[in-house]
Amino acid sequence: MMKLNKNRIFEFMVVALLFQAVVGCKSTSIVEKKENKSAPEMFAGATKDTLNSGAISWKTYFKDAHLQALIELALQNNQELNVTLQEIEIAKNEVRIRKGEYLPSVGLKGGASVDKVARFTNIGAMEATTEIKPGKEMPEPLQDYNIGIVANWEIDIWKKLRNGKKAAVNRYLSSIEGKNFMVTNLVSEIANSYYELLALDNQLEIINQNIEIQSNALEIVKVQKEAARVTELPVKKFEAEVFKTKSLQFEVQQKIVETENRINFLVGRFPKHVDRSTKSFNDMMPNMVHVGIPSQLLKNRPDIRQAEFELEASKLDVKAARARFYPSVGISAGIGFQAFNPGYLFNPKSLLYSLAGDLMAPLINRNAIKASYSSANAKQIQAVYKYEQTILNSYLEVANQVSKISNLEKSYSLRAKQVEALTNSVSISNELFRSARADYMEVLLTQRDALESKFDLMETKMQQLNAMVNIYRALGGGWN
Repeated sequence: MMKLNKNRIFEFMVVALLFQAVVGCKSTSIVEKKENKSAPEMFAGATKDTLNSGAISWKTYFKDAHLQALIELALQNNQELNVTLQEIEIAKNEVRIRKGEYLPSVGLKGGASVDKVARFTNIGAMEATTEIKPGKEMPEPLQDYNIGIVANWEIDIWKKLRNGKKAAVNRYLSSIEGKNFMVTNLVSEIANSYYELLALDNQLEIINQNIEIQSNALEIVKVQKEAARVTELPVKKFEAEVFKTKSLQFEVQQKIVETENRINFLVGRFPKHVDRSTKSFNDMMPNMVHVGIPSQLLKNRPDIRQAEFELEASKLDVKAARARFYPSVGISAGIGFQAFNPGYLFNPKSLLYSLAGDLMAPLINRNAIKASYSSANAKQIQAVYKYEQTILNSYLEVANQVSKISNLEKSYSLRAKQVEALTNSVSISNELFRSARADYMEVLLTQRDALESKFDLMETKMQQLNAMVNIYRALGGGWN
């Protein structure tokens, strides 16, 4: 009869757990959102070609030896990059933690204790009234020594722990892609700052040339004033123009210092002179860029792959959260020796062992599990939107730079013609002024226009070089 009751109790427990698993399945009916990876077949304004400049190494893409040296130094010393490398180590250790969760836990246990039972207690009274032969009585106080091995293991039937470990692996891979994306941005930021520095050097050279032109014009006006051909007014006007242009020198010099220090910060060193090319800035030609096809961005762009790994991790989090609805199975075991006297500790009769299994499932108040599962699913949907947003953003970045490169090329050609025309007009206005056929204001305005046009031409050249850098970054170049 007792055996029958035990069997029925066991059968009831099994049925209850199976019912719990079925209820758990019904509780996990939230639908996951699927990501959309579709993209146009080609970039707007570009030809359909699989050749992709983003796959080129930065050492090949940037041919300036000084720029290469700065990038190499930054990849070694940049503090933010080194912080990210430690975050990768943290993510790697998280994988090891998650892996250990679904493996058996084995430990060595040892202990010693002493116990003196009070006389006027049930145990003390029983010992006092029990007839024991002399020499066989229990020692008082009673000592207890034990040593052994214990093990615990949660059998991962529903893959809750393994999915958690896989999610950690995906986040580790995501952190690596995050580092790669940081390298891409670091390379492009150094290159842009380097070209800005070259542009400022060129701007300073233009200012110095213009000061010389304006100073010569000032001397001519002074001579004409002494000959009573002009008044004091044009002299003061030309002097003011020279002072204004000289003041620009210090503004540009300050910008040079700040740009050099921005580069020094990126390469992780204290302020010092930045070695750079002495080649004429306007003679620099942007690289010919091949943008490939949009689908290549899924492989080349580290931020897209980072978002993809985060998405995969969030899907696994949903599965792990779902598994919490189901019963969990645990096994515990131990083997060792226990005795009241150290001399008997390793006696074969002191050997003890245990083996137990337990089956547990949430039955009442499962709101916390439901909330955790709903949050995991919401985060998975959020990760889908972030992934799709990253793909869209990368496509638009490339498309913008393709258009910008084309328009800047046309703009530079026209501005170069403008500079040539205004440079010639400066000489013409000076000649006309000498022969009293032009007003001094015409000379001043012509010089201002020529200076501004040269600045605009230099700005356009810098934008061209920046566009060359930015499209390389947009294509996912620089990290490999």
